[in-house]
Amino acid sequence: MNTSAWHGHATRRAVALAGCTALVLTLTAATAQARPGHHHPRDTARQTLPANDGWASHGTGTTGGSDAAPERVYTVTTWAAFKAALAVEGTAPRIIKVKGTVDAVSEGCEAFAAPGYDFDAYLEKYAPEVWGLDTDLSAEPDGSPEGLRRASAARQDQAIKANVPANTTIIGVGRDAGIKGASLQIKGVDNVIVRNLTFESPVDCFPQWDPTDGDQGNWNSEYDSAVVYGSTHVWLDHNTFTDGEHPDSAAPTHFGMLYQQHDGQLDIVRGADHVTASWNVFTEHDKTILIGNSDSESTAVGDRGHLRTTFHHNLFKDLVERAPRVRFGQVDVYNNHFVAGEDYAYSFGIGKESQLVAEHNAFTLPEGVSPAKVLKKWSEAPVTAAHNRVNGRGVDLIAVHNAEILAETLRSGAGWTPTLRTQVLPAWAVPLVVDHGAGAGRLR
Repeated sequence: MNTSAWHGHATRRAVALAGCTALVLTLTAATAQARPGHHHPRDTARQTLPANDGWASHGTGTTGGSDAAPERVYTVTTWAAFKAALAVEGTAPRIIKVKGTVDAVSEGCEAFAAPGYDFDAYLEKYAPEVWGLDTDLSAEPDGSPEGLRRASAARQDQAIKANVPANTTIIGVGRDAGIKGASLQIKGVDNVIVRNLTFESPVDCFPQWDPTDGDQGNWNSEYDSAVVYGSTHVWLDHNTFTDGEHPDSAAPTHFGMLYQQHDGQLDIVRGADHVTASWNVFTEHDKTILIGNSDSESTAVGDRGHLRTTFHHNLFKDLVERAPRVRFGQVDVYNNHFVAGEDYAYSFGIGKESQLVAEHNAFTLPEGVSPAKVLKKWSEAPVTAAHNRVNGRGVDLIAVHNAEILAETLRSGAGWTPTLRTQVLPAWAVPLVVDHGAGAGRLR
C-alpha cells in the first residue's frame, strides 16, 4: 500500500470534516442571533427574524411577540391554558411559552363523539356493496350515521383548533416541548413566530367516506398541524412535524381503502404571504406541505401575487409527497436535505402558475429511485432547479426529469431571482449541517 497516498487521503478527509464542522458552528452561531437592535438577544422567546431571512423578512419583517410586556408573557403546560393564553384580548404583543407536551386530545376520540354515533353502524350502512359508489353522503339527514359523524367531527373541530392572534410568539421551553393532536390556525393575522415545538399530527377521529372519490371511493380527513391562511409575516423555525404515535402504516383499511386520518403538516393558503420556514424537520407523513389549495379561478384571484414563501435548512425525511406542492407563489427552496423512504412519490409539486426556485439542496434517495421523481408536474409552470446534489453527485433535476418522464416536460427558468437569503451553503455540506441543526430541541 502507498502510505503517502493513504496519508494524503486521510489529510484531505480530515480537512473536509473540519470544514464541515466549521460550517456547523458558524451557522449555529448565526441562527442564534436576531436582527440588530432586537430585544434580549439571549432570550430566544424575544428573538426576531433576522434581516434578509427569507420572504418573512420582507417589508416590516417578522417580530412576533418580542416586545411583549411582562404581563403578556404566559407559560402553559395544558391545552386549556394554551388556548386561554391565545384568547387573551387585544393584539398587543404576546409570548406563549409551552412547557412539556400539550395534548389537545388527552381524553381520546370518544370525548368528541356525538350521542348515538356508532362507527360499526356507519360501516354497515355505507359499505359499497350496500350503498354503491355513485352517490355521495352530503344529503344524509342529521340522524343518520353520516349525520352523527358530521356532528362528532364538528365537536372535534371546535376542540382541537387554536386561533393565533397577531403579534404573537409561540415557543417551546427546552428540548421536549410539543403540541399533540392540535391544529394551529394562523388565520387572517400579521406577525407570528412559532419555534422549538414538536407537532404530532392531529388525528381525524371521524374521517368521511366519499363513495364518488375515485374509482373505488375514498376516506377524506381534516386538520393540518399548522395552517397559514390569509396571514402575513409568519416565521416557523426549529420545529418538528411528525405523525408520531399514529403513522399511516398503522392505520387500518375499510371498504378496501386506507382509513386516512391525517391531512397535511403545513398549509399556506388563501392569499397568505411572506412566510419563512427554517430549520424544521418534516417527517413520517404523506401529503406534507401545500402552498395554494386550489386551481379554481375564484381562489386564484386572492393567491396571485401572494403565497411568497422561503424554505431553508429544513430536513424532509421519510415523506411521500408535497415537500412542497406549489400553486401561484414565488417559492424559494434552498439548502434543504431531502431523505426519501420506500414510499417516496416526489418532493416538489409544480402546480398552477407556480414559480418555484429550488437551489443548493441535497437529496438522499434509496437505491433504485431515480432523481427524475424529485419533480412532479401538475400544471404548466416554469421552474428553476440548479446546483442540487443527489446521493452526493450534482444532478440537473429538470433535465433528468424531462429525459425520463416524457409526458411531463418541464420548462426551465422560474422568472425571478431570490434575494432574501442568509448564508448559502454548497449542496455537499447541507446533509451534515441540516441533520445536525434542524428540528425542535436544537434551538440555541
